[in-house]
Amino acid sequence: MVSLYNRCHLCEKNSEFQCIVCKQSTCGNDSRIRTVCTNCIDSQSCTYSIHQATCDDVATIKEMVQLFWGDPVQLMFERQYTVAQEPALVAECDKEIIGFISYSDFDQNAVLIVALGILPSYQGCGIGQALVRQIEEYAKEQRKQQLLVVTSNDNLPALAFYQHLGFQLYEVAPDVIAKKLGGLHPGIANIPIRDELRLRKVFTKQHI
Repeated sequence: MVSLYNRCHLCEKNSEFQCIVCKQSTCGNDSRIRTVCTNCIDSQSCTYSIHQATCDDVATIKEMVQLFWGDPVQLMFERQYTVAQEPALVAECDKEIIGFISYSDFDQNAVLIVALGILPSYQGCGIGQALVRQIEEYAKEQRKQQLLVVTSNDNLPALAFYQHLGFQLYEVAPDVIAKKLGGLHPGIANIPIRDELRLRKVFTKQHI
């Protein structure tokens, strides 16, 4: 069985990331954002499959939610979502779940990505991109006009990831996350977690 709870090699907290240099698990507080040229990024690959989550997958999704966010409920667009209760796709490798994406029909015009998580040792294999693209196809099949996602102001890797996939930052909700947490807390690279950043990918008419 895949061990979900990889520990940061520096502080023993649950780790969300893998260091691209030493390849060891690293938590957000001990991660740093630096410029890296494409020649110094090792491309990774693994054989995986993606399918709709079943009732048997919910327990693993709950464990991943605890690993990545420590809270089963996510607040976005002033709404609360219990991640494991939303429909989801899961990625599997060797019959073990290594990542998931949960989503919700936000309104008649949009689908919302509720949560996306990939185990640290499988990050960089293109799994996250594949999961997002499948939700994008679902949104188009449902004749939606856009795909929405939210991240926090400290999560620069997520911000870069979604913009790379064609999402555009269009709105900031100041202090929303800080209020939920009861004050400022250190996030990735010790950036204070404060604001909710809202991104969207709008589909052209020929796609819907």
